[in-house]
Amino acid sequence: MKKLGIIGCGWLGNHIAERLSNQYEIFATTTTVSKVADLESKGYQTTLVSFPNEMDPEMKVWEAAKDLDAIVISVPFSGLRGKQLPMNDKRQNLLNFLGDYRGQLFLASSTGVYAQEQKEFSEEDQPAENVESEKFILEKFPQTNILRLAGLMGGERLLKNYNISDLDQLVNHIHYADICSVVEKMLHNQSESKVYNVVSPMHPNKQEVINAQKGLPYEGERTMVGRTVSPQKLINELNFEFQYPDPRYFHS
Repeated sequence: MKKLGIIGCGWLGNHIAERLSNQYEIFATTTTVSKVADLESKGYQTTLVSFPNEMDPEMKVWEAAKDLDAIVISVPFSGLRGKQLPMNDKRQNLLNFLGDYRGQLFLASSTGVYAQEQKEFSEEDQPAENVESEKFILEKFPQTNILRLAGLMGGERLLKNYNISDLDQLVNHIHYADICSVVEKMLHNQSESKVYNVVSPMHPNKQEVINAQKGLPYEGERTMVGRTVSPQKLINELNFEFQYPDPRYFHS
């Protein structure tokens, strides 16, 4: 059985692990002592490690890494919404943890790397070498696949459950099941050095999404103008079909 590492086995990491645990032996990391037993109860080999914002002189290379076929990094290395914050020590701690890993590598990034402009963004609008929170890993591990994830939704994460403002704003969301499918397909394809927007192709506004999730009709005007992020490159190159193309129906 192949071996998959998931650095940062939180909400998203757990979903990826659950999807792939019948195909891969899972090696997980967590920052929380109480989560170790939970992850191990699922059959995952678990390492307790954190990546502090200051240099950790005690940071050792991940012992398991040399045996792993692929690693998914699901730890935030940018600020909220992709804001460029100084995190050089935190990033260096991660690089030290990875050692000289040469296998397939994925970094969970964010569509927040794109400017707050009313237009449709593609990957070409923001090359990874211009994004500090992506460039740092490519310089040492050029094989890294960068997945720019939209707002993470699905399961208990539904827009209707949050206190939301700007209700006429178009959404860029993605269901966790589709993220899992993207990772699964790229693992199978042995993809390397790819940059993809992982975002549902439909962009209703927030009010439409909330109404649909509450079973209410939507009678407002639908604007087609807003800040949207395109998954077209992902669709074309991976021949990818979304299980949840429309955020209005993430709950069904």
